Amino acid sequence: MSFELIRHDTNVDFVGLRKYAYILSAVLLIAGTLSLLFKGGPQYGIDFAGGFNVQVRFTQDAELDKIRTALNSPVLPGLVVQDFGDAADHEVLLRVSFADQSTNQVRDAVSAGLDAQFGAGAHEIQRLEMVGPKVGADLREKALQAIFYAVLLIATYISGRFEQKWMVAGFMAAGLSAVVYVLDLLNAPTSMSVIAATVATLVLCVVLRLKYALGAMVALIHDVMIPLGFFSLMNKDVDLTIIAALLTIVGYSLNDTIIVYDRIRENLRAKVAPSLDTVINRSVNQTLSRTIITSGTTFLAVLALYIFGGGVIHDFALCMLLGVLAGTYSSIYVAAPVLGFFKPRIDVEDAPKAAAA
Repeated sequence: MSFELIRHDTNVDFVGLRKYAYILSAVLLIAGTLSLLFKGGPQYGIDFAGGFNVQVRFTQDAELDKIRTALNSPVLPGLVVQDFGDAADHEVLLRVSFADQSTNQVRDAVSAGLDAQFGAGAHEIQRLEMVGPKVGADLREKALQAIFYAVLLIATYISGRFEQKWMVAGFMAAGLSAVVYVLDLLNAPTSMSVIAATVATLVLCVVLRLKYALGAMVALIHDVMIPLGFFSLMNKDVDLTIIAALLTIVGYSLNDTIIVYDRIRENLRAKVAPSLDTVINRSVNQTLSRTIITSGTTFLAVLALYIFGGGVIHDFALCMLLGVLAGTYSSIYVAAPVLGFFKPRIDVEDAPKAAAA
């Protein structure tokens, strides 16, 4: 007897619950967006804003509050103190914003403050790294461009993969390239160009009736905005590791969405139900076992990283945890319902072929 996590005749009414899901998504997105707007955007880490990373090892346990008090100096603006590595190592990581101070000034200020508080020889500076503001700004622009082009290529691929509209998808890509080119000529900020191009992508998907691509795009934007909103509400930094996590989430969410889309398309061609809502419900239920196993194992692996991975990848793991939850949720309650607004037709020519298979 084979193991069966979800009974094959399971019939959860996901479509019937969509109103509650919409309310949940709206609350999370509005809260996150308002937080981002009031705070002037994400709180960039040193990778993007420029500054210093200082890794310090103490001979014995040192309270973080005492370290903060000891390092209250004009040379160390925007100081962030956090545990680093195993507790037995007595290591902390200091993050200092860039304000025209030199590496030696930061090193001297840290040593003087810690010596005064904990005594000479109680600590050792093991690493001191500086990221200039120009380098940080360049990295920020490249990170935004990476996210945008990843989403754009995904929209193009989905259009061709599910709707066989490679020419239309190519037209959309050309249109977006023109938008980006014009904004570049106008010297628009990269962040503004990314937002404008993303909005243009959504509009083109609606105008060209690229319904599968539109659903995937909306789901991806949803999955990126949820972790960003949480990080803004929790006053956490967005740095290169978070961008890596967001790009990973984009790929993970897309994979989940494609599985559900594939089943919806097959069921539409096979005419398994008279209404689209029933087709969506049946498709999601048919893929539910796979979704739970994949998302569950991924969640447990990332949870282990979050608990045991240490301070360096703590925020990365947190972003991934939020992304796995959002990606699984969006493939059911965001990507699939978008198809309902367009009422995708059954491909009459392919129906006999699908039925024969």
